[in-house]
Amino acid sequence: MAMQPISPAEVAKSFTAHGYIPDEGLATSVFLSMTLRRPLLLEGEAGVGKTEVAKVLSRWTGGELIRLQCYEGIDVSQAVYDWDYSRQLLHLRAAEATGESHALTTDKLEQQLYDERFLLRRALLAAISHVGDTPPVLLIDEIDRADDEFEAYLLEVLSDYQITVPELGRFVAAEPPLVVLTSNRTRDVHDALKRRCLYHWVEHPDFEREVRIVRMRVPRVLERLARQVAATVEALRELHLYKPPGVAETIDWAQALCELGYSELDEAIVNTTLGTVLKYREDLERTRQHGIHTLVKQAFERGM
Repeated sequence: MAMQPISPAEVAKSFTAHGYIPDEGLATSVFLSMTLRRPLLLEGEAGVGKTEVAKVLSRWTGGELIRLQCYEGIDVSQAVYDWDYSRQLLHLRAAEATGESHALTTDKLEQQLYDERFLLRRALLAAISHVGDTPPVLLIDEIDRADDEFEAYLLEVLSDYQITVPELGRFVAAEPPLVVLTSNRTRDVHDALKRRCLYHWVEHPDFEREVRIVRMRVPRVLERLARQVAATVEALRELHLYKPPGVAETIDWAQALCELGYSELDEAIVNTTLGTVLKYREDLERTRQHGIHTLVKQAFERGM
């Protein structure tokens, strides 16, 4: 039986207990998705914590996390199901060796080869045919990378929560999975799919929430350093970089500084560890042109 939270506040409390501090909008979207049994489409820049929502939802509900990583050219055999051709061939050779195949018609032998034991359940079929009291969490990651044809097929699956395998028949979800789709918006997701889903744009956290996230994920970090790191990352996001740092980079930077034994930032430390936060040479150059001194000054002023 699917878990039914009683309010967005319960979602926020449970997410926080499992290592994710959501804002009110995200907690409300997750609550409505669970209550209305609708897929949740999360859009936002890379690194804001979209994928982590599904992982935390899985830890909280106890449902198995089933992840489908989308990419250009993904098709049914990679996302839905395929046949284990190696095992089918071994079965055929064994039937020939024992003489069993001589007593079978072609149709009967084919029925054996396309038995459910040779079926490879990819992510979508695994989620639809899941057996158990707790529904799985189906994460469809980076749907914007998939082709239009696959998106159209996905819309059909999410409408009825059923999949037809021609050789075996129809699989229908006894309990629909909790579905989270993510998009970095490299292209627009079609309106038809958006209409099927609830929608939430995931922003970078505000300063105080990012400090809380850093303190939660890096328990060793001092309050002062956590505030300086969050303030510096906040300033970096305002520089119109090619790839602004996400929450994951903030956490990585705080962790790296702790490992190096630092208790506060200075120009030398920022300059030598900036590669933990920025991953493109152009962004590093723009930041240094802006001035490391200016960043550190802002960090101290904001992080007081």
